[in-house]
Amino acid sequence: MLDPRVTERRNPRSAAIDLASPLEIVDIMNAEDRGVADAVASQRAQVARTIELVEETFRAGGRLFYVGAGTSGRLGVLDASECPPTFGSDPEMVQGIIAGGAPALVRSAESAEDRPDGARADLSAAGVRRGDFVLGIAASGTTPYVHAALEHARSVGARTGILACSPPPAGVVDAVDVAILPITGPEVMTGSTRLKAGTATKLVLNTITTGAMVRLGKAYGNLMVDLRATNVKLRDRAERLVMVTCGVSREEARAVLAASGGGVKLAIVMQKLGVDRATAEARLAAEGGVIRRVVPGAPPPVE
Repeated sequence: MLDPRVTERRNPRSAAIDLASPLEIVDIMNAEDRGVADAVASQRAQVARTIELVEETFRAGGRLFYVGAGTSGRLGVLDASECPPTFGSDPEMVQGIIAGGAPALVRSAESAEDRPDGARADLSAAGVRRGDFVLGIAASGTTPYVHAALEHARSVGARTGILACSPPPAGVVDAVDVAILPITGPEVMTGSTRLKAGTATKLVLNTITTGAMVRLGKAYGNLMVDLRATNVKLRDRAERLVMVTCGVSREEARAVLAASGGGVKLAIVMQKLGVDRATAEARLAAEGGVIRRVVPGAPPPVE
């Protein structure tokens, strides 16, 4: 009997990979990877809905939690950890929870995915509550840890979603607020979901957090204007952002950044409107943090 999980089926196109040359291995894998973006695109409406839900969650003071085991859990933790340096977001806004805890990030803890009680304990320890959004990530769609996490999240009033690359049980899909199901098909190596399923998962998570953060006003055009200038490279980037968007010298950029408390977004509004920090903060707050709703026109065109 065939395993109902698509990710556990054998791929006929890679059946002879054990006899393939290095170049043939590359070609086999590349050919399989070409379909991943299409699988993700098939879920465009569901991903967009998730962005809406996450934006609503953030604006109401809630948090986004990714929950998964193995590769799925690691990818969730990775995406969450990259939000603060990319968008200047509070580390509490997006959090990753992996079965087996921090040690599972660098050493396999496969048995942890079979422990529903572990999921309930982990979400309780993280303080998941009403107003949060919990996205369960389960490449196979059947991970007990993830299912238990979603049940617990619903029990405390949190919104929930599932991201899977093989159709999960109908009951799971019916119970969540949104289901993202990019079906990537059998892996090159049977059951190795770090491959196509992992790539699809990374693409979806990239889009969710980038989309939600953009909607919160953490971009001006395609410029990251909520970065935290915590080192020499980022201080230089902050100065250049103000220089480019406002057409000022580096000295002027440094001065307005200092007056803004180091905030690039505030500095841009202050410089363009000729207002002080308090006024810029009030204008941005009134417009949901989006620069373009406060400052007329687009940022300078790409050279």
